Amino acid sequence: MARIPYKYIVRSASSRRLTAFMTLAGIALVVFVFTAVLMMANGVQRTLRSTGSDDNVMVARKAAMSEIMSIIDREAAGIVTHLPQVARDANGRPISSKEVVVIINLTKIGGDGISNVIVRGVEEAGLELRPQVRVVEGRMFRTGAREVIAGSGITKRFEGAQIGQRIKFGGDFWTVVGIFEADGSGFDSEIWGDLNQVADAFKRSSVSTITFRMHNPEDLAALVSSFERDNRLQYFIPKREKAFFEEQSEMMAAFIRILGLFVTVIFSAGATIGAMITMYGAVANRTAEIGTLRALGFQRRSILLAFLLESLVLSLAGGLTGLGLASLLQFFTISTLNFGSFSELAFSFALSPSIIANSLGFSFVMGLLGGFLPAVRAARLNIIHALRAV
Repeated sequence: MARIPYKYIVRSASSRRLTAFMTLAGIALVVFVFTAVLMMANGVQRTLRSTGSDDNVMVARKAAMSEIMSIIDREAAGIVTHLPQVARDANGRPISSKEVVVIINLTKIGGDGISNVIVRGVEEAGLELRPQVRVVEGRMFRTGAREVIAGSGITKRFEGAQIGQRIKFGGDFWTVVGIFEADGSGFDSEIWGDLNQVADAFKRSSVSTITFRMHNPEDLAALVSSFERDNRLQYFIPKREKAFFEEQSEMMAAFIRILGLFVTVIFSAGATIGAMITMYGAVANRTAEIGTLRALGFQRRSILLAFLLESLVLSLAGGLTGLGLASLLQFFTISTLNFGSFSELAFSFALSPSIIANSLGFSFVMGLLGGFLPAVRAARLNIIHALRAV
C-alpha cells in the first residue's frame, strides 16, 4: 500500500491560506446553488404531495392536465357520488364534494404586481374530506353567502385577503370571514367559498372535479372498472387525490431542476477550473519539496494520492460549507407560479438525505476533476530536476 505524507499535506495547505480559501469559497458557492435548486424542487413536490390524501379519490376529465381544465357535467357528477364505492355518513349522504376551481387576479401586498390565485368552490363535506384544513382565525363561510375563507399563504401576500376585507371577483364583492391553514399543503395558497355561489358567479353549470372518500380504500380497481363499464363516465378518470397532486408537481419540479442544473453546470466549470489552477500553482511552488519527498523514498503514486487528497479535502470542505448555508433556506417560504394550475403556490425549501448525498457527491467530483491533472504532473516530476530547484 502506498505511503501518503499526510502531515505534509496539512502543513502545505495551511501555508496557502488565501488560495485554499478562494478555492473552498468557489466550491461552496456552487454547492449552495446546486443544493438550493434541489431543495426548491423537493419543496414544491412536498407541498403538492401533502395537498392530497390516499383516503380520498378525485375524479377529473381524462384529458385535463389540472383541475381548472377539467369539466364534469352535473348529471355525471350525480352518477359518481352515488356509486357504491363512495362512503356515506350516518345519515346516508355521500361524503363527497363537487368542486368548482377557477382563477382570479389579486394584487400583491406592497404593489409588487398581480398574480393568479385559485378560488375553490366546495360543498359542506369539503372540509371533512381534508382534516388538515383548519380555520385558525375568524369563522367558516356560510352556505349561500358571498363569503370566503383565505389560505394562510394568501392572506400574507395579497391585498384584500385579510379578515373583514372584501375581494372582487366574478362580478361581485366577497367578504373574507376566516383564515385557514392546511399544514403547508397547496391548499394554503387557495381561497375557498360555497360551491353554488362560486359556480353562479362564474356562470358555471358544470363542476371541475369531484372528491370523495371511499367506503373501502382498497376498492380503487373496482371503482376504475365501474367507470370503464359505464358509457356516461367514459370521459372521466378516478385517481387517488394524493396521486393526482403528485402528478401536478412533476412537471414543475422537473423544470426547476433542469433550469437550476444548467446554471449550476456553468458555475461548477468555473469552480473546477479554479481548483485546478490552485493545485497547479501548488505543484509549481513545491517542486523542490516534491523532489525531496521522492528522494526520501515516497513513490510516484504516493505523491499523486497526496495532491489528489488535498484537492478532495478542499472540495469536501467547500461542499459542507455550501450545504450548511443552503440548509438555512428551510426557514424561508417563497412563492412561484404553479405550471400545472397557472396560479400562485407558496412553498418552503426542503432538505432530504438524498439531496445531502448528491451535494457532497457533486463537490467530490469537482475536487476529483480539479485535482487529478495537477496530481499527475506532480507525480511525474523527475527527482533530479525537482531537487535542482532547491
